[in-house]
Amino acid sequence: MCDAIHERVRRATDITEFQRRVYLALLDVPMGETITYGELARRIGCRSAQAVGQALKRNPYAPAVPCHRVIAADGTLGGYNGAREGAEIERKRTLLMAERKA
Repeated sequence: MCDAIHERVRRATDITEFQRRVYLALLDVPMGETITYGELARRIGCRSAQAVGQALKRNPYAPAVPCHRVIAADGTLGGYNGAREGAEIERKRTLLMAERKA
């Protein structure tokens, strides 16, 4: 499956080149692990964690492109699906907990 989602993202015509770089880099984060927005930005040569967050907010491939693995620099969950609280954050927490148990 991992190769299939890599290929799908590489061939996508409905995302920007920046989004493509973010999503492909995110696919390298192993299941059960997390990365900060800032570190993901550094990995793609971007200086803006906020720009990465905006790309993830628009992720049409979630959860196959696991934006739930990206957290804030202070260790908090950050956002998910454009939300910073409520049901979406609980969904992010649930996805992370499930991966850590797998």
